[in-house]
Amino acid sequence: MTTRKTLMAVAAGLALMGAGACNNSKLTDLNQNPNSPTDVPATTLFMQAAHTSAAAWVGNGYDLRGTEWVTQHLAEVQYPDEDDYKRLQGGSTAGWFDGAYNGQLEDLQKVIDKGKADNAPGTFAPAMILQTWNFSFLTDTWGDVPYSQALQGDKSGGTLTPAYDPQKDIYTGMFATLDAASKALASASNTLGASDPIYGGDPAMWQKFANSLRARLALRVVNVDPALASTQLQAALTAPGGVFTSNADAAMLAWPGDGVYNNPWSDNFSGRDDHRMSQTLMNILLANNDPRIPIYAQPTVNDTTVNPAWPNYAGMPNGLTQATASVYFNDTSRPGTIFYPGATTYGTFGDGSGKSTPSYLMTYADMAFIQAEAAERSMGGLTPAQAAGFYDAGIMASMEQWGVSNADALAYVAQPAIAYQGGVAGLTQIALQRWIALYGDGGQAWAEWRRTCVPNTVKPGPYAIINTVPRRFEYSTNDATVNADQIAAAIARQGPDQFQTTMWWDKVTAAPTYTAGCGQR
Repeated sequence: MTTRKTLMAVAAGLALMGAGACNNSKLTDLNQNPNSPTDVPATTLFMQAAHTSAAAWVGNGYDLRGTEWVTQHLAEVQYPDEDDYKRLQGGSTAGWFDGAYNGQLEDLQKVIDKGKADNAPGTFAPAMILQTWNFSFLTDTWGDVPYSQALQGDKSGGTLTPAYDPQKDIYTGMFATLDAASKALASASNTLGASDPIYGGDPAMWQKFANSLRARLALRVVNVDPALASTQLQAALTAPGGVFTSNADAAMLAWPGDGVYNNPWSDNFSGRDDHRMSQTLMNILLANNDPRIPIYAQPTVNDTTVNPAWPNYAGMPNGLTQATASVYFNDTSRPGTIFYPGATTYGTFGDGSGKSTPSYLMTYADMAFIQAEAAERSMGGLTPAQAAGFYDAGIMASMEQWGVSNADALAYVAQPAIAYQGGVAGLTQIALQRWIALYGDGGQAWAEWRRTCVPNTVKPGPYAIINTVPRRFEYSTNDATVNADQIAAAIARQGPDQFQTTMWWDKVTAAPTYTAGCGQR
């Protein structure tokens, strides 16, 4: 592109040639595109990055076209290639990996840089937290990924071929970042305001999110390094500002539902009718008379009563062929109308309020279950005597989050099969309730399943291309082309670039809740 200096020289030359009849000074503005500014305010970048982040990980791509099948909250009824893992290979999922670095991570890095230059912790600290939330999905999905050298290609000393950091080092970095962000927020003023669609720029709320996310990541590493997990848990639970204590604290993005920013699941369902409830999840909900059933799912078209208490609710098996899946089309439940836009290309479902259903980045229910497990394991300064209280709080919070009445929630918790038992049985209950509560966040549900092996009924379908549930996704085929040496180093360290390779924290056999043959057909 012609530089400003060159254009000025051209203009000067024309003036000397006597072209005074023309207004040549305007030539200097030819390379200024008013619709593509070269410097975007931090507030604008943050708003865009928040929407992009939520859509990326709990939206209609990675989540609704990937991890919801792997963790078996949902199943595919028409085109089961993802359900069979065929379209979860590197060439199909490259966009989820590449898009994160090219999109929201880059935008958030610019927000961090601008915020630090302005000495505005209310700007840079929320961006650090949201960036860490994004990085946690990346590393928990692929293992070793670019981290310490990432997003530096346009800076002096930066590289366009960043190293893939060992996952252990990434976790160390994420813990440090969340600690620094939480501390910075202690003296921050609200500088994001309405440009923050998650917390309205409230520093105290972002501080709670930083501490709660730190607790989530701490428990993630418990099977490989229990001492580190306990240390980081205690640091998170005792950090200034505290952690989530009610649903009002949850990190969520409330979509306007204005046709521009709709809930991504709603947008997906407006034209696709390929989603049904997985038998794995529905059988558990039905067996325990779970009052979230009519919220998570819709009644079947045909009468396929599985539980007389919940007529016409049923799930379908995962991992079928198109022919064997299609017979379930009218006999199994669609996801709940809370996620639908109302009118779709194949009928009307709900009243359209699904367009503005929030996307949850992290909930209070999740935080309560983290504390319940930590307490049962005597970690993070908690004791087993506290486990039941946190467990009940997690269930009640999930029920409230999804709109279940308090009376129905209390009746559910009072059932003998649900009442907290303690010990290993209690840890299994905590893990199962957490997996159920994470409906709509397939990436986290999959990570928790890999860590706990709960529920142990998650197994590959009969036509899956491998006989075990994936432990990770394959690296981006695009990055394999432009950053081959760094990927080769990561593979040499981590293991083959395939679904079965376990990452650093994935030591499920060390989990008290592990059962033999976990995730195998």
